[in-house]
Amino acid sequence: MANTSSAKKAQRAALRRRVYNGRRKSTMKDAVKDIGKAITAKASDAAKLLPALQASIDKAVKNGTVHKNTAAHMKARIAKRLAALK
Repeated sequence: MANTSSAKKAQRAALRRRVYNGRRKSTMKDAVKDIGKAITAKASDAAKLLPALQASIDKAVKNGTVHKNTAAHMKARIAKRLAALK
């Protein structure tokens, strides 16, 4: 348990960041799942989902939720799967 007032404030801030990061991560994971399902179903609209996926990943990177190399890895993997679909 935090003892000093600054530690208590830091704990409150950490809880706020945790909520925001969780929200960004779940949005990103949902986008990955959606495009993954479209790719496995060989749907022609899978490519239309790519900009939304990239936007959600980029937002997570911008806010520091995900490392930029992790984001690049995720985007490259999805792009590779989309290219194999065509």
